[in-house]
Amino acid sequence: QVQLVESGGDLVQPGGSLRLSCVASGFTLDNNAIGWFRQAPGMVREGVSSMSSEDYHTYYADFVKGRFTISRDKAKNTVYLQMNSLKPEDTAIYYCAARGRPWATMNPDDYDYWGQGTQVTVSS
Repeated sequence: QVQLVESGGDLVQPGGSLRLSCVASGFTLDNNAIGWFRQAPGMVREGVSSMSSEDYHTYYADFVKGRFTISRDKAKNTVYLQMNSLKPEDTAIYYCAARGRPWATMNPDDYDYWGQGTQVTVSS
C-alpha cells in the first residue's frame, strides 16, 4: 500500500522553527520527485518546495526562499522540510507529495501520491 505520512507540525511562535518529516511506505522515493505543499483555510493549495530525484535540484516558492530547506534521506525513505524564521502567514496544513516521475514541479496537479497533512500554526 502506497502511503505518505507527515509529522512535525505544531504551534510555534513567530520567528521559531519546525522540521516536518514525511515517511514513505509501499514504494521508494528514489525515482520520484517530491514536494511540500500547503493550504490555508479558504485558500488554494500552493507549492512550497520540491526536489527532483535524479539531480536533487530544488525549487522554492519566493515566500519561503532563505527560510525553508527541503531534503531527503534515501536510506530512511523520508523527506524533510526545515522551516526557520516562521511567520504567522506560514500557518497552514502542510502536505508532502510524490510524483511518479523524477522531475519536480511546483504544481500540485502534477503529483500522484499525497500524505494526510500536518498542521503548522504560527502565533504568539
